[in-house]
Formats: sequence, C-alpha cells, structure tokens
Amino acid sequence: MAAELSREARVRLQWMAYYEADGGNATLTSRHFGISRQTFYRWWRRYDPHWLSSLESGSHRPRRRRPPTWTQEVALAVLHQREQHPRWGKDKLVVLLRQSGHKVSTSMVGRILTSLKARGVLREPAGRAVSVHRRVHARPYAVRKPKGYPVREPGDLVQVDTLDLRRVPGVVLKHFTARDVVSRWDVLEVHTRATSTLAAQFLTTLQACLPFPLKAIQVDGGSEFAAVV
Repeated sequence: MAAELSREARVRLQWMAYYEADGGNATLTSRHFGISRQTFYRWWRRYDPHWLSSLESGSHRPRRRRPPTWTQEVALAVLHQREQHPRWGKDKLVVLLRQSGHKVSTSMVGRILTSLKARGVLREPAGRAVSVHRRVHARPYAVRKPKGYPVREPGDLVQVDTLDLRRVPGVVLKHFTARDVVSRWDVLEVHTRATSTLAAQFLTTLQACLPFPLKAIQVDGGSEFAAVV
C-alpha cells in the first residue's frame, strides 16, 4: 500500500516511523528531517496507521467558491465576440461589449474567458505560421513625442509600423499595423509593397476603423510614412 503513495506521503511516513522508533521524541524527529515541530504535529494528528492515505496532501481548493458575477447572457456575448475575433484579448473585447450595451469591466471579461477555456467551451486558435522580421531604418523625419504628453484614453497615441512577412522563401509581404497603446485596438493590412501611397491609404483606413478619435500617431518603421505624417 505504501508503494501507491505519492513521494510526499512516503516522506511523511518516514517521519512517523522515525518518531515511533525514537520513543516519540518530536524534537529529535523534526531536527532529523529538517522540519518544524508544528509541521510534524499537524501530520501526526492526521496520521492513521491503518489508512496511509491520510498522509496525502489534501486539495487546496476552497470549500466555497465565489459564484460568477456575470450572467449567462454576458458569457455568451463574450464567447460570440471571441469567436468573431479569435486572437483578441480582454482589452479589445471589452470595447465591443460595451458598445453592445453590456456593462462589463476588463477584468470580468478576462475571468469569463478563463472560465470558458476551463470548461472547454472556448478553444485557442492555432499559432501563426508566419515569420515576422522588423525592418530597422534611420528616420531623420521622425519627431520625438513631447515630454509629458498625456496618454490616458484610447486614441491618445497610436503606434504605426510596417513589418516584413515571409510565409514562403522568396516572397515578402508588407504588413501595415497600428495599435492603440491604451485599448490595444489593432488595425492591420497586408500589401505586396510598402509605398507612401499605401501608407496614406492605411492611415485613412485606420481613422475609419477606430471606434474613438485619433489624436496622435507614433511611427515605428519604414520611411513610407515620412510623406504622410
């Protein structure tokens, strides 16, 4: 029966055997195994020589779990939005949910996502098979963000960049990306080239897609944005 015990339970069984063989001296037993007397006595009180499983660690799960603070309707709304946008996290989903009339916080959306994953209702999408390489360019046209510029609300600062996507050897696609630093809202486009004309079109798309006013742009990439920012 001892062979069926976990490693931790077998170690505790050694404590009990040493204690009984040493005449019941808890101080020497604790010193020999490098444990505290409180720890030893806690397990000694639980120890049943006829039921060695009494030395197994019990579950640390609380006896009473806090019930969910969201309704089934809200959970289904989160699931629907996540299925529509499988790579979006709680920071982006909460924007859409609030626009739909749901009174939810970012942390609540995160807890709902965790619950859906634990129940097997929500499955994570497969990873992208895309190799992304950031291009490094000197940017003499860039202007440093003023010191003390406040970035508190969505739209205060959107970072714009261009990446190279290499899905297959010899083929390079240009990945235009914009991310709001507060809401983490992304706007993405893929083209075969990175020109100033396409950069201007992308900024127009960006303004149309953002659900909040665009106040400032930070360029982190190629010179295609030099003529339009």
